[in-house]
Amino acid sequence: MSALEQIERLIEPTLTDMGYDLVRVVIQGKERRTLQIMAERHDEAGMTVDDCADISRAVSAILDVEDPISGAYTLEVSSPGLDRPLVRQRDFERYAGYETKVEMKMAIDGQRRFSGRLLGIEDEMVRMEVDGETVDLPFADILKAKLLLTDELLAEAMKAGGGQEEDI
Repeated sequence: MSALEQIERLIEPTLTDMGYDLVRVVIQGKERRTLQIMAERHDEAGMTVDDCADISRAVSAILDVEDPISGAYTLEVSSPGLDRPLVRQRDFERYAGYETKVEMKMAIDGQRRFSGRLLGIEDEMVRMEVDGETVDLPFADILKAKLLLTDELLAEAMKAGGGQEEDI
């Protein structure tokens, strides 16, 4: 089990109990490492600074006891943001209809990167409309995927947030 998988396994139950979904865990940097924990609220409301502080305190306590990372690191807790990564299968269903960028582990018909409108997920295949064609991408072979910041996404976020920008 990798260090990231171990960290996810350690912190996810606590975050779930607190009312959050774990979106992603990443370790960045070599000399000055940063452990990034990305989470969102179960109720889909915007994340606040207080939410991130609560998560940081809980995660710090777990990591201090379990010590899954050797050496020094900085803990960073954040929300996924508008141009969020798509990590779980339910992310691909939830954000169907939005412009998305997907990078595959291996090329499909000579192509590794796809940009287009996300159509959802069906039978382990992420469906996208790319240049007017429907493309099916195996979920298991996706290296990374994220929403693209568009006027449509911004307008939806403003409508959902009542016009206030409080997401972090």
